[in-house]
Amino acid sequence: MSPGPEIPEWADPRQLDASIRAALRGLDARNSAQVAGHLVVAGSLVDEDPETALVHARAARDRASRLAVVREAVGVAAYHAGDFAEAAREIRAYRRMSGDDGYRAVLADCERALGRPEVALRLVAEALADGVDAEEVVELRMVEAGARSDLGEDAAARLVLESALGGRPDSERLDTDDAGQLRLAAAYAELLRAQGDTERADHWLAAVAAVDPELAGEELGVEFSDMLEEELDDPTGREPEGSFVEDPELEGPVDDGTVLEGANDEGAATEAPDRAPDSDEGSAAGSAHEADGESSASFDEEVEAEVAELLGESGPSGTSAGDPGN
Repeated sequence: MSPGPEIPEWADPRQLDASIRAALRGLDARNSAQVAGHLVVAGSLVDEDPETALVHARAARDRASRLAVVREAVGVAAYHAGDFAEAAREIRAYRRMSGDDGYRAVLADCERALGRPEVALRLVAEALADGVDAEEVVELRMVEAGARSDLGEDAAARLVLESALGGRPDSERLDTDDAGQLRLAAAYAELLRAQGDTERADHWLAAVAAVDPELAGEELGVEFSDMLEEELDDPTGREPEGSFVEDPELEGPVDDGTVLEGANDEGAATEAPDRAPDSDEGSAAGSAHEADGESSASFDEEVEAEVAELLGESGPSGTSAGDPGN
C-alpha cells in the first residue's frame, strides 16, 4: 500500500465531525490517525485546491475503503476537481453503503458533465418526486436547466429557471435575502447571455452583484468589486470588463442554468414547468435514453458488486472482502 502524500502538521483530527471520528474507531490506532489526517486535508482544501484534496481523499480510501465517510470524501473532492466519472462512482458507492439519499443534484450534474443530459434529467425528476428541501430544489432546477440547454431545448431551459424564480421574474424584485434565489438569478443571467439576451443578462447580474459580487463574478470571470459602482447600479447593456467564462461547475459546485451540491439512475425525464418540450425534442431525448440504457445499467451493476464486496457480502473468489487498513 502506498504511503500516500505527507500529512501537514496543521491537519488536526479533532477538526473532523464527531460522527466521522466515530466511524474511524474501527481501524487500528495508527491507521485511524493517518486516515483522519488525510480527511482533514481533503476537507480543508476541497474549495481552494481540489486536486490536492483529491490526492489526500484517495490516500484515505487506500487505507479505509470500506468506510462510507471515506468514499463520500473521495466523491466530493473528485467532483470539485472535475473528475466527474470518479465522483459519480464514489458518491454512488457512498449512498449504497450509508443509505443516505443525498448528493442527488451532484450526481445529476456529473451525468451532464459526462455527456448524458438525459440521465441527468431522470435523476432530477426522481429526486423532485421524492420530495426535497428548498435548497436542494434550487440545485436540481439549475442542473435541469443546464441539461435542457445541453439538449438544445433553449426555451425549456429558460422556462425552468423562470418558474423557479417565480414565473415572471423581474430583476428589480429579486429577493436578495434568499441565497437560493440569488444562485438562480446568477444562473438565469448566464443562460440569458448564452442565448444572446445580453442586456437582460447584465441587469440580472447587476442585481446579484449588488448583494454578492463574488457570485456574480463567477458568471463572467471578473471581479465585480473592481468595477465602477455606477456600472452595477445602472447597467447599460454594455459588456462588462473581462471575458465571459462558461463555468460548468457553478451548479454545484451548479451553471448556465448548472451546484452544487447533493437519485437512482432510472426514471422519466422531467418536463419544463408549465410547458412541455416539443414532440420532436421528446423523441430525441427518448432515443438518447435507449442508447444510454445499457451502459448505465452495467455501470450500476459494477458499483453494486464492488460495494457488496467491500461490505463483506461477497469477494472476488466467493470469500469475504477485506480492507487492507483494518
